[in-house]
Amino acid sequence: MQALVLEATRELALRDIDLPQELGAQDVRIRIHTVGICGSDLHYYTHGRIGPFKVEAPMVLGHEASGTIIEVGSAVTQLKVGDRVCMEPGIPRLDSPATLRGLYNLDPSVRFWATPPIHGCLTGSVVHPAAFTYRLPDNVSFAEGAIVEPLSIGLQAATKARMKPGDTAVVIGAGTIGAMTALAALAGGAARVILADVVAEKLAHFASNPAVITVDVTQQHLSAVVQQVTEGWGADVVFEASGHAGVYQTLLDLVCPGGCAVLVGMPPEPVALDVVTMQTKEVRLESVFRYANIFPRALALLSSGMIDVKPFISRSFPFSQGIEAFEEAARGLPQDVKIQIEMEG
Repeated sequence: MQALVLEATRELALRDIDLPQELGAQDVRIRIHTVGICGSDLHYYTHGRIGPFKVEAPMVLGHEASGTIIEVGSAVTQLKVGDRVCMEPGIPRLDSPATLRGLYNLDPSVRFWATPPIHGCLTGSVVHPAAFTYRLPDNVSFAEGAIVEPLSIGLQAATKARMKPGDTAVVIGAGTIGAMTALAALAGGAARVILADVVAEKLAHFASNPAVITVDVTQQHLSAVVQQVTEGWGADVVFEASGHAGVYQTLLDLVCPGGCAVLVGMPPEPVALDVVTMQTKEVRLESVFRYANIFPRALALLSSGMIDVKPFISRSFPFSQGIEAFEEAARGLPQDVKIQIEMEG
C-alpha cells in the first residue's frame, strides 16, 4: 500500500510499504480521505525525534484523519460501511490503571499514530478500533473531521480549566493549538479571550470576533492589556499554548487570585515557575496531555455551529503532492494555520 513515509530526517518518500491490516471483530477498516499535518509530524520530519521518541526506522506520518468505513468487524454494531468518520489516534491498553480511571490518554503503553515506532495514517486505508472511531454529523466535512484531533486538545484544556460562564481567558500562542484553545474557551463560557502571539497574520484570523482581543506582543505588553481589560484583577484562566520557555517568567502574573493556569504547550527544556506567586494567589495549575472522552463533544460543537474551524484550514494538497505539503508546512508561513492532505481516488 502506498504511504507517505519518513525515511530519515528531512527525507520523505511516497512509496509502497507493508502495513498490518488484519481486521479484528471490534475493528473497522477506513478509507482515508483527509489528513492534517501536525506540529509533531513536522518535528519528526525536521528533527527526527521528540523527547524520548526517536525515529529509528521508516515511519508513516499523520494522525489527524477522517475517512469512510469500507469494512466492519463481526462484533461492530454502532458503525456501518459508508459511514463518514474521524478517528482518535491514541489507543490505550483497555485494562491499564489509567484507562480504568477514565484517564486513558495517560496510559504509558498507549499506541499513538505516527509516534515511533507506530505507523501513522497517511496511506490509503487503515484498520482501527471501532470504539475510537466516530461518525461525522452530516453537516461536518471531511476537512473539519480531520481537525477534530487538535480541537480536542483545546477542549481538554478548557475542561481542565473548569471554566465558568463570563470568565476572562488569556491564550498565549495563536498557532493551531492556541487557535483551537481560544475557540474552546469561548465555547466553554468565556466572555472574553485575550489572544497573544508574535505573528500578526495568525491573530488576524480572529479579527472579526468581537469576543476576542488580539495582542501582537511585538507591539504591546500582554500584561498591560490584561490589566486594562480586567481592571487590574487578572484573568480567570490563562492558557499557555506557545511552548515558549520565556513565557513562564511572567505567566502567573496574568492570573487573578484564585484563578487557573493551564499548561498546553510543551517547552523544549525545563522551565522555572514562581511557586511563591502561585501560593500567595492560590493559583490552580493544570496541565494537558492530549485528551480523553472529548471527540464526541468536539463533533457536537462543530455540528451545532458553536465552533467553526473552517477559517483555520489554510490549504489542502493532494496525496501525490504530500512531500510538497510537508515542505510547505515546514516553511512556517505566517498565514498558514493548518495544512491538510487529501487522498486521491
